[in-house]
Amino acid sequence: MNALGDNPVYHIPAMLGEVLDGLLIDKSKPQVFVDATFGGGGHSRGIIGRMGKQSRLFGIDQDLDAYANRIDDERFTFVRSNFRYVANFMDYYGVSQVDGILADLGVSFHHFDAAERGFSFRYDAPLDMRMNAKQRLTAAEIVNSYTEEELARVLYLYGEFGNSRAIAAQIVRKRAQEAILTTGQLQDCVRLKDKQDYARLFQALRIEVNDELGALRELLQASVELLAPGGRLVILTYHSLEDRIVKNFMRSGNTEGTIEKDFYGKPLTPFRVIEKGRTASAEEVARNPRARSAKLRVAEKLTTEN
Repeated sequence: MNALGDNPVYHIPAMLGEVLDGLLIDKSKPQVFVDATFGGGGHSRGIIGRMGKQSRLFGIDQDLDAYANRIDDERFTFVRSNFRYVANFMDYYGVSQVDGILADLGVSFHHFDAAERGFSFRYDAPLDMRMNAKQRLTAAEIVNSYTEEELARVLYLYGEFGNSRAIAAQIVRKRAQEAILTTGQLQDCVRLKDKQDYARLFQALRIEVNDELGALRELLQASVELLAPGGRLVILTYHSLEDRIVKNFMRSGNTEGTIEKDFYGKPLTPFRVIEKGRTASAEEVARNPRARSAKLRVAEKLTTEN
């Protein structure tokens, strides 16, 4: 256990100080915050440590394993759900607006280290990759039932493979002989150059299984109405696909990045960009190598006057 009470085996919170600063926590007044990716609870414990006695924090996570990390504090509420439904749950709890929304889009250490979850190519395990064990779609379902064209699309869009069609063809040929049900079988049937390529393969399947980019778009769209004027949207991204979506949204108010203008040519956007892609310090990367790919983006909801 570290000073925050966070379990480092589950996850080490990336850029903790920068994230807390970005949320603009004010201990002198009641505020409401949402940690949309509760996980090991490291960021949430940092928020709890800074916010006032009348403030509230909602920690959201669809993985039941995260429930074990919940915080014993009357100001904290754990919500087991996908963060795409954040607006629904805030309405359920009688919250109309919040002062800060945080989302750390990285996968927890816990998921990579729990072999039976199938997130890592380091273990021979069932092809699962579900963040929510109750959902039907698994990585095995994708690998064995998607058409060659659908597989190629997933690998191209989410793994950024230029040779996605060739990889998809290898998978289809192998599954014609026997079902591909484990991470080891999947690795044996494709010919990739190095560990980084296998990491991208597993990333692509994980994103498709959990509809991660679709959920991200819904969270961002919900933030426009949910954030109070002056409220902060704080996002940690880890690969170019999600980072492009967040960057576009913060600068334009939509995930395509199209900036609309009023009659006088003034940009119409609900946010002011505060952080444009800050990276972890060398000292942090030395302590936590997985923070190397983290990129912090922060935006502030504009007031009516702005």
